[in-house]
Amino acid sequence: MSDPILSKAIARGFYPESKGFKESKPEQVLRDAAGSLSRLLWARPWRLKAFVRRVNSLGHPLREKDDSALAGEVAEVRREARSAGLTVESAAMAFALAREFSHRHLGMRHFDVQIMGGLALLKGMVAEMQTGEGKTLTATLPACAAAVAGIPVHIITVNDYLAQRDAVWMAPLYRAMGLSVGSITHDMGLEERRGAYGCDVLYCSNKEIVFDYLKDRLVMKRRPGEIQVRLQRLADSDATFGQIRLRGLPFAIVDEADSVLIDEARTPLIISGQADDGVEARTYREALDLAGRMEEGRDYTVDQIRKHLDLTEEGCFRLEEFAGQLGGVWAGRKRREEVVRQALSAIHLYERDRDYIVRDDRVQIVDEYTGRVMADRSWERGLHQLIEAKEECKITSRSETLARISYQRFFRRYHHMAGMTGTAREVAGELWSVYRLQVITIPTNRETVRRKLPSKVYRDADERWRQVVDRIKELHEQGRPVLVGTRSVASSDRLSNLLDEADIAHRILNARQDAQEAEIIAEAGQRGKVTVATNMAGRGTDIKLGPGVVDLGGLHVLATEYHDARRIDRQLFGRCGRQGDPGSYEMMACLEDHFIATFRGSISGRMAGIITGRDSALAHKLGDMFAASAQRRAQRKYFIARKELLRFDESLETAMAFSGQGE
Repeated sequence: MSDPILSKAIARGFYPESKGFKESKPEQVLRDAAGSLSRLLWARPWRLKAFVRRVNSLGHPLREKDDSALAGEVAEVRREARSAGLTVESAAMAFALAREFSHRHLGMRHFDVQIMGGLALLKGMVAEMQTGEGKTLTATLPACAAAVAGIPVHIITVNDYLAQRDAVWMAPLYRAMGLSVGSITHDMGLEERRGAYGCDVLYCSNKEIVFDYLKDRLVMKRRPGEIQVRLQRLADSDATFGQIRLRGLPFAIVDEADSVLIDEARTPLIISGQADDGVEARTYREALDLAGRMEEGRDYTVDQIRKHLDLTEEGCFRLEEFAGQLGGVWAGRKRREEVVRQALSAIHLYERDRDYIVRDDRVQIVDEYTGRVMADRSWERGLHQLIEAKEECKITSRSETLARISYQRFFRRYHHMAGMTGTAREVAGELWSVYRLQVITIPTNRETVRRKLPSKVYRDADERWRQVVDRIKELHEQGRPVLVGTRSVASSDRLSNLLDEADIAHRILNARQDAQEAEIIAEAGQRGKVTVATNMAGRGTDIKLGPGVVDLGGLHVLATEYHDARRIDRQLFGRCGRQGDPGSYEMMACLEDHFIATFRGSISGRMAGIITGRDSALAHKLGDMFAASAQRRAQRKYFIARKELLRFDESLETAMAFSGQGE
């Protein structure tokens, strides 16, 4: 009981961070086997219940004390934790105090299952908690305990909206505990960011913190030791180190851990600068013209799964023939093939209102996982400029890579890391093998009464949208609120137009309405409301039911397209039936959807006719089975892509370390 759960040592020194873990293949096999055994032992959360009983026993006397007396108890826990580390006993007292302050200042008292989830986070696990079980409040327990012990805490979520919302929402609790809290949003400047990172508890999105870390690496050039830091500060009067944002990587709690650590880990994060390569707008337009003259299969091959395109040998010869009349930059073989390959990608792999939107004559990237615009981000190696040329927008300067890192390598640099999500068990093995994070399932506080309705898979998109509109009309006439999930801006716009034609009042939430997000979500659970949304209404969104809605059956969630993994579909369905409320959900997809068409394998026209030729339960069940098969194929492909990225990133780190460079 006296061994510390967290040691203050993880927050000591200049810019504390872990060196990660490097293991030989035999060591990896042994650790993976040990992780499998450990997951079996922790499959039931009974081992957390003794801690819950201790928190409850410590909490009862606190109810009789006033705030000043509770502040004295916090000071005592702080003194003990900072001298001996955060032990089980001091953690239990910190949890009890946080629970009491939460009840007084937020009007919410942590349930026993949230205490269990909080301890799992403190122990460096991934707590799998059903959607609607209060993960935001759960995270305050380990955050308060660690921060009181002098360890800065980063609570990392999937977007700026949730980071800012949660920081404001939970601020009264932290302040009552004598802790400072801040949040990072994309539009903040350097000094604001430094101030936020200086707080005891910080809320931010995964992308913001990784980019700030990379910017720190550009400032520091390499990892300096304590002596070098002091010497440099003496030499330049802190001019360099005044540009550093973070205080290091001591303790991270990753919200929606499967999304951040798994789904988004296929793509490295890159900081770019303007390249001076002399490529002008005319060259990009010539590249698009050349790409338009090439034929798929003969001149190039497309891999939609990996978003990758290759020129064939014949395509290279034809390109040389086409470009022979142009001269200039087209004379060099490697350069012309690279530019045309990117031009073909811009045409065939990146789609308007799915991968990006055009707003104010600018191409803005849409995050496929959150549905939000990634402001001021751009694709590298001329791809962004080629898409601008394709859309006839003003062409910006090309960018070149200054710094890069993968999520896998970044998060392994935290001294202590934990995660929480409603959907982790399917990726428990990968979370352990990559991050050494163990998954534990936390029971629900109340029985879930969410109802699943049979999935329906139609042959073509037109039929699917007709059926979706009819279904929305049926539910709307009953007075039930309906949340309709779409995968792209284009799909949400198309459905919105169809609902207008059917004279069904609704609100739409996609990358174009991001400023009205809070208002739209606040109304989505009211009687008779219809909300059409992209993934912006997925993870972390709490839709409150209006008066009388419970009696009508609660919120109904209607998904119109399968996602890459069932986990992501379950997150959308989890917007209904929260904390014992009624709710229902269903899927209405079609075989023409981009995801199914890409991953389903070969389904003959005859088989497709059998699946969706009749509106029968068996036909739709077969369609659902094919969709599930496509999702399994997608997850296998993405798993391989993540492994390849991590392997490349580790080799890059070794090469940079050998050359004396940083990221």
